[in-house]
Amino acid sequence: MDLSGYDLLTTAVLLLDGDYRVRWANTAAEEHFGLSRKQMDGLDAQALTHEAPSLIKVPLRGLPWAWLYELPMRQTRLDDRQHARTEREAQRESLRNLAHEVRNPLSGLRAAAQLLETELPDPAQRDYTQVIIAEADRLVELVDRLVSPQRHGLDLREFNVHEICERVYTLLQAEFGRQVLIQRDYDASAPELKADFSRILQALLNVGRNAGQALTENPDIPAPKLVLRTRVAHQLVLSSRQVRLGLVVSVLDNGLGVPESLRDRIFHPLLTGRARGTGLGLSLAQEYVQQHGGIIEFDSVPGRTEFRLMLPLEPIS
Repeated sequence: MDLSGYDLLTTAVLLLDGDYRVRWANTAAEEHFGLSRKQMDGLDAQALTHEAPSLIKVPLRGLPWAWLYELPMRQTRLDDRQHARTEREAQRESLRNLAHEVRNPLSGLRAAAQLLETELPDPAQRDYTQVIIAEADRLVELVDRLVSPQRHGLDLREFNVHEICERVYTLLQAEFGRQVLIQRDYDASAPELKADFSRILQALLNVGRNAGQALTENPDIPAPKLVLRTRVAHQLVLSSRQVRLGLVVSVLDNGLGVPESLRDRIFHPLLTGRARGTGLGLSLAQEYVQQHGGIIEFDSVPGRTEFRLMLPLEPIS
């Protein structure tokens, strides 16, 4: 029986044996459960789907499988993503306007500190003006990061996404490798991606570093692990459209999970749950991916958090 047609569906489909064990899953099911077909093979389907809000069960006769389970995707999913994107864009536009208003006073503050420094009789007092100048420069840099993502157009070229994954893996290994087990799980069938190499690299690095920092800043995680994973996805639903073919690059970790209080606002600029965070990493990552017609989503429970960079393998409209 040719099962390729099931991969064109946006609903998750599982084929089970008589003991209700998964024997095959379509691409939408891989995306829904965050597991590959191989990983789902033999799993108890009823345990896998017990939290599903709706489930269609179809008995099969005369086929190698006994049951077909289908998990319909919520019809409002695309609308929810479009609403969330519109809300984030409005927030970022407000921040850009604020950033422009802040820049001029900062420039004046810096200039005044430099002028004051030349008038001070005691060289030791210049340490204070240097602090003012350094802090003004730091704030200007922060403002620039708020405004910068849309200053220039995308520099599109074709490349294999695993080039980016390997570079991010190397950087994460250098930063967190002594404390975190970092693994790779790549889909070798992933085709070439046409995108802005540097922006997708920065987006994945931001997400990866966020996961690494969450793992290393909490001593209660006994065996911290981070996984970089790629999958080709069919009929992928993005922020503003559905595409026939897409690419999902995931960052998974076994940390404590995203706090409930942050889940609805995790991609908002300047929002952070970490003492030393700026709140810009995930926000900029989301914006860079959205510039490519994609979206970043996440699922999180204690012990398993997955952030997914979902990108179209079709021209940006």
